[in-house]
Amino acid sequence: MSATTAAFTPRAEPTADRPTPGIALSANVAGQSELLPPPVLALLVSLHRAIEPGRQQRLAARRERQARFDQGELPDFRADTAALRDGDWKVAPIPAALQDRRVEITGPTDPKMVINALNSGAKVFMADFEDSTSPTWRNLLTGQRALAAAVRGDLTFDTPAKHYALKPLEQQAVLIVRPRGWHLDEKHVLIDGQPIAGGLFDAALFAFHNARTLIQRDRGPYLYLPKLQSMEEAALWETALAHIEAMLGLPQGQIKVTVLIETLPAVFEMDEILHALRERIVGLNCGRWDYIFSYLKTFRRHADRILPERGQVTMTQPFLKAYSELLIKTCHRRGAHAMGGMAAQIPINHDEAANEQAMARVRADKLREVTAGHDGTWVAHPALVPVARAIFDEHMPGPNQHGVLRQDVQADRDALIAPSPGTITRAGFEGNVEVCVRYLAAWLDGNGCVPIHHLMEDAATAEISRAQIWQWIHHAGQHLDDGTAIDIALLESTLRTLPARLGDTGHLPGGARIEEAIALLDTLSRSDTLADFLTLPAYQRID
Repeated sequence: MSATTAAFTPRAEPTADRPTPGIALSANVAGQSELLPPPVLALLVSLHRAIEPGRQQRLAARRERQARFDQGELPDFRADTAALRDGDWKVAPIPAALQDRRVEITGPTDPKMVINALNSGAKVFMADFEDSTSPTWRNLLTGQRALAAAVRGDLTFDTPAKHYALKPLEQQAVLIVRPRGWHLDEKHVLIDGQPIAGGLFDAALFAFHNARTLIQRDRGPYLYLPKLQSMEEAALWETALAHIEAMLGLPQGQIKVTVLIETLPAVFEMDEILHALRERIVGLNCGRWDYIFSYLKTFRRHADRILPERGQVTMTQPFLKAYSELLIKTCHRRGAHAMGGMAAQIPINHDEAANEQAMARVRADKLREVTAGHDGTWVAHPALVPVARAIFDEHMPGPNQHGVLRQDVQADRDALIAPSPGTITRAGFEGNVEVCVRYLAAWLDGNGCVPIHHLMEDAATAEISRAQIWQWIHHAGQHLDDGTAIDIALLESTLRTLPARLGDTGHLPGGARIEEAIALLDTLSRSDTLADFLTLPAYQRID
C-alpha cells in the first residue's frame, strides 16, 4: 500500500436521522438502505450539482453536431487541436495490475456472472452496467451488491445443482466497471427534481463502497468509460472523477480509466481524449459494435454511406481497419494500451463442426488483432478465454505491445468514413428484425445480455440491427439482393410472420414481451427520425 492511500477517509456526511436534502428515491428494494446510506446520498447530490449543467451542455452539443451531419457535413479532425495532436506528451504511467490485459471478459453484474468471469482465467473482467445490463432498479442494486461482495472476497451463488465461489484473489481477473454513458438517466434517483446521470450513479456508488479495499490491494478503482464523442465529454468525466476522489478523500488520479472509442466522432479526437484524461487514462478500446452503430447513426441521412447487412460489416472493411489501426498508432505513441474488440461467439455444444467453425472465426479475429499491434482483446464467454489467450500468448510474449508504433498507418478522414461494399439478403434483413425484437423483449423483461443464434447479443448489436432497418427503409431505392424493395411493407410482413417463425416463445428470454417489442420496433422504424438510442424509449417501459 502506498503512503498516499493511508489518507483515505470519507468526509463527514448526513446521518440516518438527518436526511440529505434535495434527493428523492422513487423505488425501494430489499437492502437498499445498506447500499444507499446518507453519506452516499450526499455524494450523489454534490456530484449531480457539480456535473449536471455540463452534461446537459454536452448532450446539446451532440444534437447540434448531428444536425450538421444530417445536413451533409462530414466528421473530421479538429483544426483547433492540431498542436495537441502534434505534441510529444504521454499519459501517466500504467498501474502494475493493468500492465497485461491480453484477454478481457465482459458481461453483466449479476452474482453468477461476476463469479464466473472473475474465475475465468481472463486478465480483466469488465463488469458492465451499460450495454449488457437492463437498468431495472433491482438489477442495478443487485449488481452493486455483487461487486462489493466480490471485492470483499465473500461473494457466493447457489443453484440446486452447484455452489459458486470465488477463487483466491491472485487467480482472479482484475475488476473494471463500466458505468452508463452520458446520455442515460437514472430515473429512480431525483436530485432537485432531475434524474441523476446513470453513469455518475454507477461510478460513485462503486467507488464509495469499494475504493478503500481496492486501493489496499493496488487494484483500482478502475473504470471503462463508454460512448464518448469528444474531448469535452472526456474532460467532464475528469471533473466528475476528481470530484468523487475529493469527496471520498482519495488521492487525485487514483481512479484509472480506459475509454471505449465506439462513436465515429470520437475516432477523430483520440489524442484529445487521451490528453483530457492524461493523469488517469490507461488505454483506449475498439468498441466495434457500437462503432458500427455510430457510423450508421452519424450518416443516417447520407444515401452514399449505407452499410450492407451486419454479417458483411467485418473488421476487414476499410473504414473499420483504418479505425483500429489508427487507435493502435495513437495509443502507443502516448504510452497507452490499444485494446481490441469483442468476440461475440459462444460455444455450440450440440454441433461439433459448427462449434469448430465458430472458434476458427474467433482465432482469425484475434490473430488479426495481435499481429496488428493490439495489447489485448475481449470475449463474451468464459469458454473463449483460452482460445483468445492462446493466440495472444503465441504472438505477444511480453505484457503488451507498446513498442509497435505503427508509423506505417496513414488513416486520413476519407479512410475513416469510407463506404463499404456489400449486399442485403432476405436472411440478413429478417435476422436484423429477429435480433432486435428478441433482444428488446429480453431487455424489457430485465435481461440485457441474450444468446441468439450462438452469438451473445447486447444493446450495441441490437442497435446495429435497429439502425440498419431504419436506414434501409428511409432511403429510397434499397433492395434485397433478390430484387425485393426494402420498405414498410417488407418490415410489416417480416414482423407479422416473426412470432410463427419463433414458435413457442415461452422458452425465450422475455418471451412474454415479444408483441410489445414488435410494436416498439415498428414505431421506431416508421419514425421520420432515427432515434438516438433504442434504450431511451425502452427505459420508460421498465420498472
